[in-house]
Amino acid sequence: MYLCEPSILLHRHRYDDETGPMTDHHSVQKIIQQAEKSSIKKTLLNNFLRYIAIDTQSDPQSITSPSTRSQFILARMLAKELKKLGLTGVSVDDHSYVMATLPANTEKEMPVMGFIAHLDTSPDMSGKNIHPQIHEDYDGKDIILNRGKGMVMRVKDFPELQKYRGQTLITTDGTSLLGADNKAGIAEIMTALHILTDNPSIRRPTIKIAFTPDEEIGKGADHFDVEKFGADYAYTIDGGELGELQYENFNAAHAKITISGVNIHPGEARGKMVNACLTGMQLNSMLPAADRPENTSGYEGFYHLISFQGNVEKATMQYIIRDHNLKLFEQKKAHLRHIAGLLNQEIGNGKIVLEIKDQYYNMDSKIYPVIHIVERAKKAMESLGIHPLIRPIRGGTDGARLSAVGLPCPNIFCGGHNYHGPYEFIPLESMEKATLVILKIIEMAD
Repeated sequence: MYLCEPSILLHRHRYDDETGPMTDHHSVQKIIQQAEKSSIKKTLLNNFLRYIAIDTQSDPQSITSPSTRSQFILARMLAKELKKLGLTGVSVDDHSYVMATLPANTEKEMPVMGFIAHLDTSPDMSGKNIHPQIHEDYDGKDIILNRGKGMVMRVKDFPELQKYRGQTLITTDGTSLLGADNKAGIAEIMTALHILTDNPSIRRPTIKIAFTPDEEIGKGADHFDVEKFGADYAYTIDGGELGELQYENFNAAHAKITISGVNIHPGEARGKMVNACLTGMQLNSMLPAADRPENTSGYEGFYHLISFQGNVEKATMQYIIRDHNLKLFEQKKAHLRHIAGLLNQEIGNGKIVLEIKDQYYNMDSKIYPVIHIVERAKKAMESLGIHPLIRPIRGGTDGARLSAVGLPCPNIFCGGHNYHGPYEFIPLESMEKATLVILKIIEMAD
């Protein structure tokens, strides 16, 4: 293990063999065979460390777009690199969306394919002064993240570590998140572009690239210009562990409940006081305990109380409501309205005001008509010896909202674990596999 300051310079690498450019129809396979010689991992690591050195933490309280100016720093860096690689139409707009085109190198007409990742990191934990640690040839034991703070990533708490014995793990030093969500995705896309531009024998359709701001606060698609992007479909490289392939996500809504109470001196309160906080507690108790995030998994939806503030006179509660099944989603919203109605009858009409706003919907209905793009990703993984983990997203992505407006976007792994916190880690080998999956998907296009 060594502590690595993210200041390594990027170097272009040739991925040809020693006899010159590759000309056969198995270019990606040859790159795979020569992976060690071609230094794919080195390029990935260099890219990743440079990108995580830039603080791009988004801010849910901000009213600007992007929510933090620092996202422009990474956006402009990436635009400069894209231009250097020879991509065309490179732009950074007023909202920090980066877009670029890698033109097709075949005369065959094929649909335009896109790849998307996001610039920002989670607002849940600081993205400043990230000090990544590199653990080469990981021995499968507990990892000391920060001896001074007593922070240890224990195998008993994170048993998935055992999958990566002998690999190179990148972790935090326990003082910040790592930023693999989603700078690993950016690094993988950029590395794939390096390989494609160095190996023109890999047949490709027109490729569109986009890097978006503010995905972590649900605003990544707010100003995404689908027409300007110009792809027929795209893949977000924003998933978790090796093999994840996702095209289903939650239907989502936000609920705000405002409760007006009646504040009377407690000595004279009998029959008169209405305690807004207690009413809120009663309301929450009427929701099924089994439908809380901590009690659900897979396709199971939930009510999640994310905020409760107030006093006797007034209380405000906020929930997020989630379900993959649209019918069950509507039932959950209806049930919350029913409970609010019952309590209004009990304490006096008008004292409880419920506002529900839909946020996004399951992308599955938009993906099924073009399910072949999911099948292509699945076959690409299998051809590389990766077992596809087709599972629902227990959340939302830019891809869900983009799918809703006509840009189908299944989601592919970028390799990380434990996002948004100090125990975040990513195997370098998983990043390499994600890069090769991107290349294989492109090679399989028709």
